[in-house]
Amino acid sequence: MTVPAFEEYVPDIDCVCAGCAAQRRTAAGALPVRYGGHPAAHGTRRALVLVTAAGVVLSTGAAEAASAPGDRPVESTGAARTDGTTASTAPADPADEGDPLALADGDPDSPQGRPGPLKGAGASGPPSSTGSTLPRTSRAAIINRAKKWVAAQVPYSMNKYWSDGYRQDCSGYVSMAWNLPGNEWTGSLAKFGQRIARKDLQPGDILLFHNPADPAKGSHVTIFGGWTDYTHTHYTAYEQTKPHTRKQTTPMAYWTNSGKYVAYRYKGLSSGSGSGGSGPSSSTEFPGAGKFGPGASNEYVTRLGKMLVERGGKRFYKVGPGPVWGDADRLATRAFQKAQGWKGKEADGIPGPDTWRLLIGGTGRDVPTGSGDAQGGSNPDSTFPGRGHFRPGQSNSHVDRLGKQLVKKGYGTYYRSGPGPRWTEADRRNVEAFQRAQGWRGGAADGYPGPETWRRLFA
Repeated sequence: MTVPAFEEYVPDIDCVCAGCAAQRRTAAGALPVRYGGHPAAHGTRRALVLVTAAGVVLSTGAAEAASAPGDRPVESTGAARTDGTTASTAPADPADEGDPLALADGDPDSPQGRPGPLKGAGASGPPSSTGSTLPRTSRAAIINRAKKWVAAQVPYSMNKYWSDGYRQDCSGYVSMAWNLPGNEWTGSLAKFGQRIARKDLQPGDILLFHNPADPAKGSHVTIFGGWTDYTHTHYTAYEQTKPHTRKQTTPMAYWTNSGKYVAYRYKGLSSGSGSGGSGPSSSTEFPGAGKFGPGASNEYVTRLGKMLVERGGKRFYKVGPGPVWGDADRLATRAFQKAQGWKGKEADGIPGPDTWRLLIGGTGRDVPTGSGDAQGGSNPDSTFPGRGHFRPGQSNSHVDRLGKQLVKKGYGTYYRSGPGPRWTEADRRNVEAFQRAQGWRGGAADGYPGPETWRRLFA
């Protein structure tokens, strides 16, 4: 007698027959027991259908079905997304194919709690809102709150609460960063945001994947902190995962389930995306250098000062910040510019478009503590001149100096001639080799020097 073979049956997303429709309803509706589901529901998660060997028909002519144990969610290339659209059948993300480095560096196990109020003696949260009004916040404030948990290395937990009242899991972390009035989860965060395209992501936005079939399996959310390379294949992710909060270069959109992450922007954002107001407090556009400097007195000066204080420049202000431009504004601006590795006219203490962009977005390096500069020391070569000097088409003395230092350090393998002042692919590949020798991977080893690459190279 031919032994029947069994294979897993996954209902087609577009099949309208009663059987497939019932299977889809069962998979979507049967939550795990930990989320309030009924234990008996788990037996209907999967169905096994009888398949005979080629050309052989069982004498009974009847198909058999069996239930598979476990509550791992069923996935297919045509699975329905939570927003009602259908997932594309694009090739799998490299991290989904079991890349050892990706799995070691970033694949989280992040179960989460359900929505609830803030908890603990220190729980205050944002001012209470009325109706559908959300607490207002800015991109810089979102990133600064996210950084606090990174600095404190808040331990991951789905049932413990940090001193600010927010749950110590991925969705509690975003609830805290977005300054929400309570703890949300991946199944409810979307209602506080507006869906956007990935290409429009800015610091403070989130990337969200919610698995409705089993929220404990794969559901996760990260905070977008900015692109790490010009190709937009990697970004800085702020996230709460085991063992503690971290800031890490991450492939777009994530190590696993990459195609299912959806980008959202907080609806209560007080700056950017045209969301609310038209004055200095709500605009992200650089108002022009004329708004700053000796004799200036306006709301933009106040706003600049407040952003600088948030980024570590508080020690420069004995009073204020305020609307009248003073030496405190100039010194704090200069310290922030130097923290980015800029020098000369790029660090003259008067904000330009690049300084404003970094402050508004909450990106770049904070003003270092103490009175020293962020980069350098006694060696003038150790001051990073800025990323813009190292791009295709650039030709300058910094590229030449970089190449010579790479050769000196033993990383000139890819030079067939030179090095010289014009940026080439050989420069990029030699820089990449040096970065990988530091143990960096992904966007941190893209071949384009940043402040830390420069510091180590010229140390």
